[in-house]
Amino acid sequence: MDQALLEFAVELVEEAGGIAARRFAESGPHGRRVGGSRRRTDRAADLRADLRADVELEELLRARIGARFPDDAVLGEESGLHEGTSGRRWVLDPLNGTTLFVQRVPTFSVLLAVEDEEGPAAAVVGYPMSDEMLYAGRGLGCWHQIGGAEPRQVRVNDATRLRGALVGMLNPHTWSEELLLALHRETFLLPWEKGSLDLVSGRCDALVIAGYPMGYEDLVVLPVLVGEAGGRVTDLHGRDVLHGDGSVLAANGDLHDALLEVAAGLPHGRDFRALRA
Repeated sequence: MDQALLEFAVELVEEAGGIAARRFAESGPHGRRVGGSRRRTDRAADLRADLRADVELEELLRARIGARFPDDAVLGEESGLHEGTSGRRWVLDPLNGTTLFVQRVPTFSVLLAVEDEEGPAAAVVGYPMSDEMLYAGRGLGCWHQIGGAEPRQVRVNDATRLRGALVGMLNPHTWSEELLLALHRETFLLPWEKGSLDLVSGRCDALVIAGYPMGYEDLVVLPVLVGEAGGRVTDLHGRDVLHGDGSVLAANGDLHDALLEVAAGLPHGRDFRALRA
């Protein structure tokens, strides 16, 4: 992986994150500000305005990539695939956690990955509201940067004990009762805050996503980030995370195997939509 290309990817996410933070600050949870007071507005109109940030950010990233690497392919959540001829592809999720953004929860992120003929090559995750970046390149390690401080290399921890492990969980409302109970009996389940960053910096021992399946744009950053930090990532069946069922299990090698055993043979999701019927 070329260091200069990774640095360009980091610059892209930094620029997009700055715009995302401004758009977040410009809108509010219960209407738009008029003069010194806030009035209620049509929530659907507010939602449409918020969702436009997704499109704006993706258009920005596509323009920057196209100007620098016009022969590269680009796959984005909003606009689909633009074919290329170079053998390299950029994958964009410019506003990961759109629901969080709309609901004024400041933990949304910007995701960008680069793939080449050998597979995932680089990954960048930006957390605009805390001014943090997590990035990795194949063979270049995994790095965490806060603001303008010097980046520091990060690695998963070396925990080997399953019982009492700290396991971050995403979308638990869509998990099966069986999976929740099995993990609850052996581990401490924690809310997913900054996902990949929590794992690769050693703040938690493992990450699990089950139930509602993740899209390709959400998953593609994981192999490089987790792998370069010394960890392992698959789906909950132990298959390649990019070609699995949309679930995720990420940890160091020892805990990964143990958690696969815990999840083996269990249903991973439930019919959560029925609760809304």
